[in-house]
Amino acid sequence: MSPTRYAIIEAQGLQLKVAPEEEHILPHMGAEAGRELTFDRVLLIGGGEDGVKLGTPVVEGASVTARVLGTEKGKKITIGVFKRRKKYRRKIGYRDTLTRVKILDIVG
Repeated sequence: MSPTRYAIIEAQGLQLKVAPEEEHILPHMGAEAGRELTFDRVLLIGGGEDGVKLGTPVVEGASVTARVLGTEKGKKITIGVFKRRKKYRRKIGYRDTLTRVKILDIVG
């Protein structure tokens, strides 16, 4: 049995450990469902027969391909502001828009 190949990528300011056939949720990327994305900033590749490839800071020629599955909303964040003795109360809710992707392949 061959070991499972994985990579550490940098996407939207986050570092993620990804493997083929995994699904990940990223901050909104503005891509429509079904579109393929390529992440060029691969920091590390491991788990294959070649051992671990560590980038300085990125692995040359490596990329990770992913397919956009869709967009969704994140958990609601509620923020409250209160000023004492001024009768001032304010409640604000916010839900971030997220993009769900499926990792297709790791090259490099």
